Amino acid sequence: MTRSVTDSHRIYDGDGDQLMEDHELADRLILLPDARPSKVPDPTSRIRIMWGQHLLDDVLAGRYNSLVCAVNADNNDHGIIAQLAELIPTSQWGKASITEYAKQFSRSGDKIKVLKFDMDIVEVLAFLRPPDRDHFTLDDLSSGFTIVSQMVKRKTHRLPSASVSFLGARSNMLFDHNHQVPSFETVLRTMYQAGYTGDIYPAPSMWESAPTALYARYPFPSSVDEMRQGGF
Repeated sequence: MTRSVTDSHRIYDGDGDQLMEDHELADRLILLPDARPSKVPDPTSRIRIMWGQHLLDDVLAGRYNSLVCAVNADNNDHGIIAQLAELIPTSQWGKASITEYAKQFSRSGDKIKVLKFDMDIVEVLAFLRPPDRDHFTLDDLSSGFTIVSQMVKRKTHRLPSASVSFLGARSNMLFDHNHQVPSFETVLRTMYQAGYTGDIYPAPSMWESAPTALYARYPFPSSVDEMRQGGF
């Protein structure tokens, strides 16, 4: 088989590169660089998108000081916050205590609250779902990340920070103004405009995005909007 110029930059040992050309792989991602490396670093703050990475593994490895996710006052058995509480031996939190704590702050009204859970190796900053709704809205997301961004700015020991994507959740679903699940780009835009520039972990179901090409940082390059407007 004739190989391209990338022969000098093989990814895998042996015949691994050819073997990994299987287009029938179930979970596939196509990543694009959003810019060429430069001797002058770009000062623009961006959200780093952790495609193909495992959030729980990275948190347990101590890669983050804070984690943004969701919590509700009804049942958190299936939430990532409960999973973390079970996996961290030194955490003083459990499924029941997390829910009971959330209930103390759950009052009628739409104002979003951010609850803090100290789990020893990571501080969880959890958006409390308003009790009058069974879902989050983009306005909730904007308000929550505005608060989180201010919290991180005031206490920089919360850096580095990571967040779930708020997409694909079972108990704390996210809907846009038309009661539809928003695009990932809309979620990223909402987070970024609220001032958040930490890492974000896409839902595992999004790992089957090929043949759609993906970027690993947000904001995306201007070429994306140019293509949408008919440019090349």
